[in-house]
Amino acid sequence: MTPVAQGSPLDGRDVLLADLDGVVYAAAEPVPHAVESLLGAAAAGIRIGYVTNNASRTDAQVAEQLRAFGMNARAEDVVTSPQAALELLSASVPPPALVLVVGGDGITVELERAGYRVTRSADDAPAAVVQGFHPSVGWAELAEASFAIQHHDALWIATNQDWTFPHSRGVAPGNGTLVSAVHTATGMLPQVAGKPERAIFDTAVARFGARSPLVIGDRLDTDILGANRAGIPAALVLTGIDGARQLLPAREEERPAFILGDLRELAEPYPEASAERVEGGAIVRVREAAVRLDGDRVLVEARGDRVDLIRAACTLIWGVGRPIYGLDVDEELSR
Repeated sequence: MTPVAQGSPLDGRDVLLADLDGVVYAAAEPVPHAVESLLGAAAAGIRIGYVTNNASRTDAQVAEQLRAFGMNARAEDVVTSPQAALELLSASVPPPALVLVVGGDGITVELERAGYRVTRSADDAPAAVVQGFHPSVGWAELAEASFAIQHHDALWIATNQDWTFPHSRGVAPGNGTLVSAVHTATGMLPQVAGKPERAIFDTAVARFGARSPLVIGDRLDTDILGANRAGIPAALVLTGIDGARQLLPAREEERPAFILGDLRELAEPYPEASAERVEGGAIVRVREAAVRLDGDRVLVEARGDRVDLIRAACTLIWGVGRPIYGLDVDEELSR
């Protein structure tokens, strides 16, 4: 077995629940150091599960991509937001009801497995609408969803409301922007299946028999918030959407237990932050990096490692007990 350092984020874990976009891959390319780090965790006896809000593909298609990167992934290792949406749907609209789908195979395959009938037209009077992201979704699909909700009182379920997702070319609009368009047309709000709702985490914990899991994500408002709601420790990895600019003002319910530069740090001892009171405020140190509170000013005291500097700044700002807009934060810290 690959050794896991005591005091590391992996110490004592039996299951990792890893997000995909921005954590394992960005579009068709693996995130640097992600694959070998997860393989190392698996070699140490830790089960790897994947929990994704992306509804554009099936669990089998996701597993196939992971295997192409060298991961030993099976369809049952992937928990998708359409699977969580199916649980919400079945509680109110049992099969073989007719469901209008906005999105791709990730939704239709799960519905048909469960015995639902699928349509793309509101004229068929569907009982429900399940909406998820797919790059092909355009005005016509959004209009059909709107008509079904307005004229047939269809139950509306969104697989997720991620405003953005990381792509190899940059940050792109996510399903939340498409859900917002239907909301604007109908004045209605959907039930939401994926992160940050805890249902998808409960599904993952039950499937993998997790006793001491760790969530790994790149977004505070979905991965970390959802993990905290589910009572699971979470690590934010700085390879996707959120970075220092989002971390420093993070609400208490969106704060991770660990901040990682990349997934290599999963197996490394996690550095502790130490605080000392000084005239006019306090200093927080993480190894060679240090941040000072001087009255209302938050200043870089010693740069050290960039990720350690972010960790120190978060520890200091989160501990001040004041909203960040009441502090004058050095611009270097939020870049």
